[in-house]
Amino acid sequence: MSLQAILWDNDGVLVDTEHLYFEATKQTLATVGHNLTRDEYIEVSLTAGKSLFELADLDGETFERLRDERNQVYSDLLSQGDLSIPGARETLEALKDRVRMVIVTSSRRDHFQIIHRSTGFLSYFESVVDNEDYERSKPNPDPYLMGLERLGLSAESCIAVEDSARGMRAAVNAGLRCVVVPTDLTRDGDFSDAYRVVERVGDVVGVTEELM
Repeated sequence: MSLQAILWDNDGVLVDTEHLYFEATKQTLATVGHNLTRDEYIEVSLTAGKSLFELADLDGETFERLRDERNQVYSDLLSQGDLSIPGARETLEALKDRVRMVIVTSSRRDHFQIIHRSTGFLSYFESVVDNEDYERSKPNPDPYLMGLERLGLSAESCIAVEDSARGMRAAVNAGLRCVVVPTDLTRDGDFSDAYRVVERVGDVVGVTEELM
């Protein structure tokens, strides 16, 4: 079946935000005495898809307070400028009239909106699925199943583009072929179930042309 649509992850694929989320969480956890390491961030968040606040022994009230504080710090960091990944704009421009595209993200809606105030990317997409649109986040397949429902297409006619093992599993569990573009934070992940692992976001154009 020829390719009809691409379901894009956002953070780490289109915009360079993961290091800011790490920094915001690290700052917040430091207030309760936990020094978040890069390896913990990769294992707990980018691989397992769990809350980093589970690393600290927190009661429910403290957990909620720290999450709110982290979200505010993250919002402030996101507001500092254009976070577009090099080559993302050119890739979207090359694909815009050739294949349908949606974004499928684990991002909070407010954070997503802050990120894209300066990118100009949203005009390339017919829909956005964010964390208010499903119950279970990646690595569960729910986000991608919602994306397929929005498109009205079968998984066999689409591909997903991800940067992490967590996101890849979500896509594969939804029946999608997944093209992985690793970042410095995710490069050591297990991508054995990926359809293709590529070096840069611009390489998605070539994969797309092969499948059309």
